Amino acid sequence: MRVSAKADYAVRATAELAAGDDGAPVPAESLAEAQHIPHRFLESILRDLRREGIVASRRGARGGYVLARPADQVTVADVVRAVDGPLVFVRDERPADLDYEGAAADLLHVWVALRASVRRVLEEVTVSDLAAGSLPDEIRSLTSSDSAWQNP
Repeated sequence: MRVSAKADYAVRATAELAAGDDGAPVPAESLAEAQHIPHRFLESILRDLRREGIVASRRGARGGYVLARPADQVTVADVVRAVDGPLVFVRDERPADLDYEGAAADLLHVWVALRASVRRVLEEVTVSDLAAGSLPDEIRSLTSSDSAWQNP
């Protein structure tokens, strides 16, 4: 599975919004600078997030972006779906829409299991968890072995 730059930047930007204690709107420029995200690209991402109800924008001299709902109700999966669509695609199709035959028939189960695993992780973590540095124990335990950090 590959996480796009767009998804990575979107999650980082929403975590940055969640970290704001006072709930005041944050200008896109400030988000871009805080997370080292190209400003123009971030503007496009924020439009996608606004369209999907993840963030709201405020106009004016003190305008900017805020989360549209409480940070503990916005999962990483919500953010990724808002900018990239479904979490797992195989040849640009959802796994449930595929059909394999013969020796590859069980491959469908592999793709569905992959989707279930990705969903289990990304739907468990909220942008509030990220902003607070308090990942759920189940997620943290997945990164506890050295092999989790190494490519085979």
